[in-house]
Amino acid sequence: MQPARHKNGFTLVETLVATVILCSSVLVLGAVGTRCLAQARLNRQYDLAAALADRQLSFIDYLGVGQFIEMGQTQGRFDEFEPGYAWYAITESQGVDNLYKVTITVSWIERGNGHSISVDTMLDGMAMLTVPASETR
Repeated sequence: MQPARHKNGFTLVETLVATVILCSSVLVLGAVGTRCLAQARLNRQYDLAAALADRQLSFIDYLGVGQFIEMGQTQGRFDEFEPGYAWYAITESQGVDNLYKVTITVSWIERGNGHSISVDTMLDGMAMLTVPASETR
């Protein structure tokens, strides 16, 4: 009769299977983490584009839609921000009380993919900036 063998530790096959499972888990977590970082970067870009559109709308409201149209600059670039944002404005008179529909579109290209955000609002054609009569000589 042979003595009973006691099994101490893991077999080679068990160790290899555990290693494969561990490596697969690490790869999946790495891919998910990379995707989350890319999405967070894109969300920051959309937030910045919305802030730039708001900035441009505030400028148009401050200047007055009529003065903005007279200036003739209905498009431009925000070169101080990466990846390089461009904007254009469309103004449509509503025919009621000097009211205009203003649409600002901010666009940018990130890694070969084009992205854009558009904002619509209604603005009074009057400027917020007023010049006193004594200064208009």
